[in-house]
Amino acid sequence: MSRISETFARLAKDNKKALVPFVTCGDPRPETTLHILHELVAQGADIIELGVPFSDPMADGPAIQLANERALAHETGLPEVFEIVRQFRQQNTDTPIVLMGYMNPIEYMGYGAFAEKAKAVGVDGLITVDLPPEECDEFIPVLKANSIDPIFLLTPTTSDDRAKRILSHCSGYVYYVSLKGVTGSNQLNVDDVASQVQRLKAYTDLPITVGFGIKNAETATAVSKVAEGVVVGSALVNQVAALADETDEVIAKEVAAIISTMRQAMDA
Repeated sequence: MSRISETFARLAKDNKKALVPFVTCGDPRPETTLHILHELVAQGADIIELGVPFSDPMADGPAIQLANERALAHETGLPEVFEIVRQFRQQNTDTPIVLMGYMNPIEYMGYGAFAEKAKAVGVDGLITVDLPPEECDEFIPVLKANSIDPIFLLTPTTSDDRAKRILSHCSGYVYYVSLKGVTGSNQLNVDDVASQVQRLKAYTDLPITVGFGIKNAETATAVSKVAEGVVVGSALVNQVAALADETDEVIAKEVAAIISTMRQAMDA
């Protein structure tokens, strides 16, 4: 059983939901990221989505676009991301790490080289925002051969037929995008999310996490009642940006404080 599957099984046994923070690797500095990862886990994160910096993050709003720019200014690419995951694994062998990004850096490195290196450093899953199911037949077997879960996005506009096709390639968990638009969007409707999650459950037994629009403990708690996991990204990235000139320790503490508040509210 993979780390991701073990995590969801443990949470289900304890009647809890997964709290999944997203941060961009290398933001605001590469050396800051490791501090943030460990502090997120200490404050209640169950799975971490780690953004791979890219020059054209088309699914992301202004906050994460700027995070990518800050990381790229420090030349944070896939090799640097792998190194940070490797260092994280020296102290933490339990918390799943899911890389989230775009296909261009992976294609440049090569499918086999990417998957082998990801496995070697301890990556558990991969979300590639711009990989459609029609074009994944070559890549997905390479990931699965290296015990890396391919995780796909589904949206409010995903048809039933397309959802079935996407879910047939998915493992680990499903990422449901709660809003039409980019990361950081507003106006989350929990009733709509609940309806969509139930629709998807007819086609998969995988845990469903919900992201986009989770900004505070209130929205995290509401979404956790209708899905197996809650993903929070822009709220954390905004905090990193606001504290970019502070020490690594201060940034990590303040970013993780948001997760701590959500964790307490979700468990209450």
